[in-house]
Amino acid sequence: MVMIPVTDVDRSRTLYEEKVGFHLDVDHQPNDSFRVVQMTPPGSACSIVFGIGMTTAEPGSEQGTLLVVTDIEAAHQELTDRGLEVGPIHHFVEGREVDGPDPERNDYNSFARFVDPDGNTWGLQEVRSRISG
Repeated sequence: MVMIPVTDVDRSRTLYEEKVGFHLDVDHQPNDSFRVVQMTPPGSACSIVFGIGMTTAEPGSEQGTLLVVTDIEAAHQELTDRGLEVGPIHHFVEGREVDGPDPERNDYNSFARFVDPDGNTWGLQEVRSRISG
């Protein structure tokens, strides 16, 4: 589970549910000083959590959390179709960022980024096949 520090719980819930496409697991508020929202990306075993009274971390301080996808172009298109502003797809050659997906579609080398309203940054990373073991 990854804690995402946010300023506006309802705005964040709407963003992650409607634009990013995460599944809402829990939205529980027993009182005015505590609220927990837990959401999970489709097909993931890892969830995010945010709310009220959950962390002292500054909103926007979660940087570089990666969402692993099997098709970077399809994921980029789906997110932009949902209205999320996603940066261009890029890859790395000899440590330099280059436009477009890795031409050989090597795993772990095609990326795109987005930022939530608080400044928490996210990356998409393409992994088409995993090494098991």
